[in-house]
Amino acid sequence: MSALEIIAKHKLVAIVRLDDLSIADELLDALVAGGIRAIEFTLTNPRATETIAAMRSRVGEGIVIGAGSVIHAEQVRAVAAAGAQFVVSPITKREVLDECAAQALPAMPGAFTPSEIQQAWEWGAAVVKVFPANNLERRFIKDVLAPLPHLRLMPTGGVSLENLREYLEMGAFALGIGSSLINNQAVADRDWDALRDNARTYVERLA
Repeated sequence: MSALEIIAKHKLVAIVRLDDLSIADELLDALVAGGIRAIEFTLTNPRATETIAAMRSRVGEGIVIGAGSVIHAEQVRAVAAAGAQFVVSPITKREVLDECAAQALPAMPGAFTPSEIQQAWEWGAAVVKVFPANNLERRFIKDVLAPLPHLRLMPTGGVSLENLREYLEMGAFALGIGSSLINNQAVADRDWDALRDNARTYVERLA
C-alpha cells in the first residue's frame, strides 16, 4: 500500500517532536508494538532528517515514516533523500507543495480557514492538516466538508482519546496526534511499555 493508503486505513499519525532523538529506536519500536503505522519526525530537531533515514531502515512494509514542520523546498529534497514517505507542514507554502510533487511525496500542508484549506488542495495537497485544531469546534470539520466534500482533512493539535472518535465521525480523513500520545514524562523515564500501552489504547479506541 502507498503511504496515503496506510494513513487512510489506520487513521493516526504519531507526531514525534522531541529535543532528544537518541531514543528514536526505542520510541519507534514502542509505537509500532502499540499498533501505530504512521510516524512523523518533525524538523524542529536538527537530527530529524538522519533519524528518518535510520527509522526507514528499521521498518518494513505497512509502516510509514514522514517528516513534519517542513517549511522550505530544500527541506523537502533533504527528507526525500532520507527516505521520508510523506511531508507535513504547519503552513501552506507553494514551493513546498511543488517540491513534494516533484519528489512524488504526499504533501500535508497546514491551513485553518475554508479558503486556506481549499487553496492548499488546489496547489496539490494530498491531505490538508487543519491546524491548530484545538482552537476549533470539532463540528468545524463537518461544516467544511459539507460544501467541500472532496477534501481530505487531518485535524492536528488538541486531538486526544476523548475526542478522536468524534473527529472521525465528523469526517476527518486522519488525525495528527503528538504529546497526548507520546507522553513526555514516559519518554524522559524511558518507560517504553507505558508508551506502547498508550499507543495501543489509541488504536483500540478506533476499533
